[in-house]
Amino acid sequence: MYSFFATISRMKYIERWALMRSTRPENLSEHALEVATIAHVLCLIGNRRYDRKLNAERAAMLGLYHDATEIITGDMPTPVKYHSSDIRQAYGLVEKAAARKLLDLLPEDLRGSYEEILLPVGSDISESEKYLRRLVKAADKLSALIKCIEEENAGNAEFRTAKESIEVMIGDLARELPEVRDFCRDFLPAYGRTLDELL
Repeated sequence: MYSFFATISRMKYIERWALMRSTRPENLSEHALEVATIAHVLCLIGNRRYDRKLNAERAAMLGLYHDATEIITGDMPTPVKYHSSDIRQAYGLVEKAAARKLLDLLPEDLRGSYEEILLPVGSDISESEKYLRRLVKAADKLSALIKCIEEENAGNAEFRTAKESIEVMIGDLARELPEVRDFCRDFLPAYGRTLDELL
């Protein structure tokens, strides 16, 4: 019996934004789906508009699993995780151990395929893969901004400062990654609108 997928399905029980009062809770499954869809389209934008050769399907898979280790570690709040380089380094080791634990839940013949998704990569990866992974990280930040927009539109001021700091990060990313700039211009304004307005 291999319990990898039963364990992965528990992402729905990991609540995000633990230190914040939310009008609607967001779980890790929801977040992973949003990151995957945004990472996918960022790669498509890169390929179609900027003549890149990015694997959009791989980006989607990386997005789906990017926080899977939190099934074991829980969601470490960003202010804690990035408080110091020592904490970030220690948490990186914990994440790596959690990824190894998840990989142990797979049959041997499938582990290699998931290792390249769950484990951090070394410096010997291609420039294209590095760029793709930057887009997945950008998708993660965009998903966080979307949550802030939704909370703000629901009248929750709790996310105001988080939104401001994430907007600064995304502004920096948009200067380096034209795909992020295009997503913000073409798609971000629709978030927070009513269903009637969207349709």
